Amino acid sequence: MIIVTGASRGIGRAIGERLTENGFQVLGLARNVETIPFRAMECDVSSYESVRQVARELRREGSQVTGLVNAAGIASMNLALSTPPTVTQALLNTNLAGTIYCCQVFGASMLRSARGSIVNFSTIAVALGLKGESVYSASKAGVEAFTRSFAREMADFNITVNCIAPGPIQTDLLRGITEDQIARIVSQQVITERFTVDAVADVTELLFDKRSSSISGQVLHIGGA
Repeated sequence: MIIVTGASRGIGRAIGERLTENGFQVLGLARNVETIPFRAMECDVSSYESVRQVARELRREGSQVTGLVNAAGIASMNLALSTPPTVTQALLNTNLAGTIYCCQVFGASMLRSARGSIVNFSTIAVALGLKGESVYSASKAGVEAFTRSFAREMADFNITVNCIAPGPIQTDLLRGITEDQIARIVSQQVITERFTVDAVADVTELLFDKRSSSISGQVLHIGGA
């Protein structure tokens, strides 16, 4: 079973749908699961206890976790000096702590099968140092650092850990960003094209293919940085 967080919309939903279509057993996690078209459970990844409750339920039913996609995330485009403390804490709780909690809880479940793949999510804003995204970038830079170290910790158990860092993808996270701003970001990518959730799903699916078993501890930029 592959766990996909943030499965109710955007990148998480697209990945969950793609993996389901291609024969993977998927469990989507989100705070609101009513519209998710595959199996889903309610979970707030910023709460360690909420994540543990999902793991307990999966153990009770005998399900084996072999993969994890940490796609849950929030964004706030503000200058650092004008970012309220509540927003800073929310970004860190969901983007960084939420990723770590899921890796800890579901990673432990994956040890029993001594195989698997974990895919975390960052953003091109980290590599480009984008103005107005300081706190958001900081939360995601933490995800990248965690990914590199965690990959080494899981390598002995035949579990790969990688990170995908997309450029601007048309999801709810881009609300409030103008087309001119998006165009400027895209112009700084190696491939100056605007990609869709399908491109992200392509790379994610690759990381669950046995042919990618030699890839771990990497940050993969959609569009290049």
